[in-house]
Amino acid sequence: MKRIGTLVLVALLCMGCSQKIRPADVAKLNGYWEIEKVVFEQGKDKEYGLNESYDYFEIGKNNTGFRKKVLPQLNGTFLVNDAQEKVTVRFTADTAFLDYATPYAKWSEEILALSASELVVLNAEKKEYHYKKTGPINLTDNGKKTK
Repeated sequence: MKRIGTLVLVALLCMGCSQKIRPADVAKLNGYWEIEKVVFEQGKDKEYGLNESYDYFEIGKNNTGFRKKVLPQLNGTFLVNDAQEKVTVRFTADTAFLDYATPYAKWSEEILALSASELVVLNAEKKEYHYKKTGPINLTDNGKKTK
């Protein structure tokens, strides 16, 4: 009987730990994100060491904005092009989604976790993408802060 009580308590604690994304959290999306790993539906992980590109999000007050790929340079700058995806943050009763649109496709990802340093999204193929917040790389100027 003790085991059942302990099991129920652990289950309740786990359910209480799931993060609910709120509209006030949307501002945390803004900035540069580097992918750390992808977790596949079968439970396998693909770890990423060094990334050649980052995802840059810019979301405004109306929960709309864009995402684009940027290439960090060793001098603290980024190479960018004009390609970007429109992004809308959509809220349902208990879930938040990133809705993407390009002239060629539309798709959504569920936001599983969002903090100032972590982003986890789940796509339609049941792949979890884990990101960490990052910034410019500066290996020149003796490590002086980039603007």
